[in-house]
Amino acid sequence: MFKRILVPTDGSAPARRAIKRAVQFAREQKARVIGFYVGPPWQLPIYSDYVPPEVLSPKEHAAAVKRTAARYLAAVKQAARAARVPCSVRYVMAPHPYDEIVKEARRRRCDLIAIASHGRRGISRLLLGSETSKVLAHSGIPVLVCR
Repeated sequence: MFKRILVPTDGSAPARRAIKRAVQFAREQKARVIGFYVGPPWQLPIYSDYVPPEVLSPKEHAAAVKRTAARYLAAVKQAARAARVPCSVRYVMAPHPYDEIVKEARRRRCDLIAIASHGRRGISRLLLGSETSKVLAHSGIPVLVCR
């Protein structure tokens, strides 16, 4: 039934659990997994006219995001390899992860998005938002939410 499963990750413990579940499900379905990471875009912090010396350049920021993506996506590759599930990975930099997740699922013609939920409730959810909730609201394909 499912052939391509998009597995977004942010490197968190819930995301690592979602990766394991998604890979196991992909194996049962004889599907492939696509690991995906959305890193933050470069932004110059504005404190008036002063720019702190520790601010990364756009090139340094891109390299840092690439290293982070490699570390987070290695977990997807490793789990897929262990389960003998075909796998590919990709990362982008963008301000709205949910939007990129939905776009990537469309681009890759995925049948399912398997995503973690941090389980935030109340004021923390209101203040921090929920990328998972936004993916659920904007996705045109099924979303498997893993806790």
